[in-house]
Amino acid sequence: MDVRIKSLHFDASTKLNEFIERKAARLNRRYPAITLLDATLKVVKPETSLNKEVAIKVTRPNMAAIVATKTANTFEEAVDLALEAIERQLEKDKE
Repeated sequence: MDVRIKSLHFDASTKLNEFIERKAARLNRRYPAITLLDATLKVVKPETSLNKEVAIKVTRPNMAAIVATKTANTFEEAVDLALEAIERQLEKDKE
């Protein structure tokens, strides 16, 4: 699985990139059909609480892409929430 991480208007730390790649690897173990995970990180203005936004797009061969966008206080929390939403959508597709 290919993991692409894009941070808009800031530089994401190595620790954050590793966190996202670790979470993506766990998702790929459960759903091996995933070929690409695109994560877009953005700080929403104004600088208030709940200003970290993460959009995750999962691509699988011969199937529609799945997208989840979540906002939280930290990027790690937003990534967790978005991946949970992706997992729920993947479970619905399985049924």
